[in-house]
Amino acid sequence: MATHFRVNVIFLWLAFALSALSICRGAVSDIATQDFFNGILSAATDGCAGKTFYTYTDFINAANSFSSFGTTGTSDDNKREIAAFFANVAHETSNLCYVEEIAKSDYCDSSNTQYPCASGQQYYGRGPLQLTGNANYGAAGTYLGADLLNNPGLVAQDDLTSWKTALWFWNVNSNCHTAITSGQGFGATIQAINGAIECNGGNPDQVNDRISHYTNYCSQFGVDPGSNLSC
Repeated sequence: MATHFRVNVIFLWLAFALSALSICRGAVSDIATQDFFNGILSAATDGCAGKTFYTYTDFINAANSFSSFGTTGTSDDNKREIAAFFANVAHETSNLCYVEEIAKSDYCDSSNTQYPCASGQQYYGRGPLQLTGNANYGAAGTYLGADLLNNPGLVAQDDLTSWKTALWFWNVNSNCHTAITSGQGFGATIQAINGAIECNGGNPDQVNDRISHYTNYCSQFGVDPGSNLSC
């Protein structure tokens, strides 16, 4: 009987500790609320494909598949990370307007033997962070358990998959997640996403647009944007 009592006490203590940790750590939905998401979507032009494609529910469900996203830093770090993610999303999609890239091309790297291009498929930008290139489609598909190499169009057809590819790139395929929590700053996320074209004076207008979104969202979340905003 005493043993059972001790086991129950330990179980209750662990449950309490995990609950307390969850409360302290917070949830993505506590920061990126439905109203915040709708605010971005409302800025998109009427008739945009994204207005009927991107949903808050699918974003939250996708975020829950990446437990480190927006939850592992300090409260301010978490707010900055989520602001940084949506700043880049808003820039890439024109406030969740576009699901697919306007200037479509094959984006096939024939030298990539690990993820060779499938016949008849194009790997242009799709989704919240405009996943591009056969290497990214192949690697994201492997991680998510979806055959995106042979069916890249799924990223523009299934909203949950679409958000998952963006969060895969952010958390797994780049240093975007750690850029904020380690103090590298927002500029490092721009470098990871499109640095070769935009950074080091390549396209300052594009960089400034990303920064504008970021500082706006940080303001909405009540957090200082930090340093190293540009690249």
